[in-house]
Amino acid sequence: MATWRDQVALVTGGGRGIGRAIARRLAQEGAAVCVNYLSRADAAESLVADIIGNGGRAIAVAADVADDAAVEGMVDRVAAAFGPVTILVNNAGVSHKATLESYDPDKLDHMRQVNANGVIHTTRAVMTDMRRQKYGRIVNMTSIAALGTTLPGNAFYAASKAEAQILTVRFAMELGPFGITVNAVAPGFIQTEMNRGADEQAWKATAQKIGALAMLGRAGEPDDIANAVAFFASPDAGWVTAQVLAVDGGRMDYIGR
Repeated sequence: MATWRDQVALVTGGGRGIGRAIARRLAQEGAAVCVNYLSRADAAESLVADIIGNGGRAIAVAADVADDAAVEGMVDRVAAAFGPVTILVNNAGVSHKATLESYDPDKLDHMRQVNANGVIHTTRAVMTDMRRQKYGRIVNMTSIAALGTTLPGNAFYAASKAEAQILTVRFAMELGPFGITVNAVAPGFIQTEMNRGADEQAWKATAQKIGALAMLGRAGEPDDIANAVAFFASPDAGWVTAQVLAVDGGRMDYIGR
C-alpha cells in the first residue's frame, strides 16, 4: 500500500498564499515537494529552506504553467530529483477583475491560459508516469465563484475557474481506469497576498464583510484549504474522484446568504 513517504508532490504557484500552505502541509505529511513559482524565487526558496530545515524534502522550480514546454521541463526536473510525480496540485492562478464594458481581451486570455490551460498542461505532463504506475492524485484549485457566488467584476475569473472545474470531472473519467483520482477544492474568500490591496484598512474591512457572510463567521486562511487538499492527495482517498469540495465556511447557502 502506498504511504506518504512514497509520494512526490508538485504544487504549482507554491511559493505564496494557499500554495505555500499546501506545499508545507504535504511536506509535513512526508511527501517530497516541488514548489513551483513564476517570478518570486525568494518566496519559493525560503519555503524550501524551511521544509528542509524541518527534515523534509523539497526543491523550487520556476515555470510558467501557461507554457506547455516549460511545464514538461519542470516535471522532468522533479523526476530527476525525487522520482515521478504522484501528486499534482494545480494551484497557480491569476485574477483580473473586469466587467463587460471594461474587460481587456489580452488580460482575459492570459487568465484562461493560466487558470484553465495550465491545468491541461500540467495534467498531460504527469499523466504518463501516473498511468504507468497505476497511481496518482490530482487536485485542482477552482473557486466558489465557479459554483455560483458572485462579487462585482469577477465574472470572467469565475468562467476560467468553471472551466477548470469541468476539466476536473472530465479528466477524472479519462484517468480513473488507471487508478488516478482527480478532484477539486473550491475555496471561499481566503486571506492571501493575491487579494490583499495596498490599503490595509480597506482590506481588513473587506475581509470582515465577506467573512460575515459565512456561516462560521470568518474569512478563510490558507491552512483551511491545505487541510482539504491533503485529504484528496492522501493515499487513503483512493475511492474519491470527480468531486468539487467547497471550502468556504458555509457561504454556499443561497437562501440565507
